[in-house]
Amino acid sequence: MPYIKQKNRKNLDLLIDKLANAVVKEIESNGDDKDFGGFLNYTCTRLILSIIKKKFGKLRYWIINAVTGTLKNISDEFYRRLGIPYENKQIKKSGDVDLYKYFENEIKKL
Repeated sequence: MPYIKQKNRKNLDLLIDKLANAVVKEIESNGDDKDFGGFLNYTCTRLILSIIKKKFGKLRYWIINAVTGTLKNISDEFYRRLGIPYENKQIKKSGDVDLYKYFENEIKKL
């Protein structure tokens, strides 16, 4: 989880909200919600590269390592906090894949 000081969050949140509004407007003007992933990918990629360029001016392995680790942590945290609860709710609503129970029982036997 990205824990930064509240004063830093407040300053960044105003700018992030403006960027988010602009991205949503672009997606809507494009007319196809399926393009959401592309817009999100472009926006995040461009933001990361811009920060690297402005802060460091060049690329180093430790920067690549920090960025890929951060993106992995973002993905894991997003899925842990939102994906898993959503999936569990859908399992209750629609039923699980039957073979999961079979393999869960096989694992218990180990």
